[in-house]
Amino acid sequence: MDYDYLVFIGRFEPFHNGHAAVARYALSRAKKVIFLVGSADTPRTIKNPWTVGERAVMIQSALPEAADRLLIRPLRDHLYNESLWIAAVQRTVAEAIKADGGAPGARIGLVGKDKDASSYYLQEFPQWDLVDVRHTETLSATELRRYLFEANQLDSHGGLMMIRANVPGPVFDMLEAFRKNSPAFKQLVAEHRFIDTYRAAWAEAPYPPTFVTTDAVVVHSGHVLLVRRRAEPGKGLWALPGGFVGQNEGLLDGCLRELREETRLKVPVPVLKGSIKGQQVFDHPERSLRGRTLTHAFHFEFPAGELPDVRGGDDADKARWIPVSEALDMSPQLFEDHLHILEFFLGRG
Repeated sequence: MDYDYLVFIGRFEPFHNGHAAVARYALSRAKKVIFLVGSADTPRTIKNPWTVGERAVMIQSALPEAADRLLIRPLRDHLYNESLWIAAVQRTVAEAIKADGGAPGARIGLVGKDKDASSYYLQEFPQWDLVDVRHTETLSATELRRYLFEANQLDSHGGLMMIRANVPGPVFDMLEAFRKNSPAFKQLVAEHRFIDTYRAAWAEAPYPPTFVTTDAVVVHSGHVLLVRRRAEPGKGLWALPGGFVGQNEGLLDGCLRELREETRLKVPVPVLKGSIKGQQVFDHPERSLRGRTLTHAFHFEFPAGELPDVRGGDDADKARWIPVSEALDMSPQLFEDHLHILEFFLGRG
């Protein structure tokens, strides 16, 4: 064996034959393989339909002969702080090796395929050898998810056959059970249709559209104001009050309008404007499933006092003051990148 441990980073949504080929090659070169399963602790979306636990079962079921050589760990995203993400990778690998009883001088490598811009992370860890693997022809995870979400349509048989041909047998069985038995699948299908329709409406635009939104981070007496989304995308998830900027309003005016429409917050506008503590643009290219969306977030701070009454309205079916400590632990229930926005303003990101 050339290595004691090879690190394999991915989302594995789902774990397909290409992933399995990389894993088997890694097992031929290392005593053990550390899987870092990305996008951990996120809500179910059409991009991330499965929990870390479910993806771990996919990996283990696809590689039963190596069960005692697989170390599977969750890895959170840090969309706006690459240094935190790199540190999380380093820390998680070190903890996995320590828990496994590995020696401090263990030989570690990073396995993957440097295929396009999405593989940039392979160059972020110069302390580990890069084991570049040959590409295995397979449908992408994005294509496989599309086939799955369209599997209930009349012409679905061919799609299911394509999935079967591109994932290990036990993974296909899991996907079929998820499609037929999981209560979450129906909502994911609804979200898939919504996003498809939304993007189709802009397909004839002369150039790809960029949307502009605002979000309000209102912190009052140790609580942050959140709303629960009434409709797709993200139906039922908690979010910062916000929405699209109107054609005839500035960013701050749009933010205040959406805040009042969605929460019925009765704090006067001059008071809100005088309580702005900060603002920031959040522009990760994949922050929204609807397409390229830039949001301007405004941070309003009220250090003390009784919490004002709020209630849901417009696109929100509920509005609620939530203790900051609880909000920062709500990752699987928060819409899009709103946890990262909260962390930025509240000091943890």
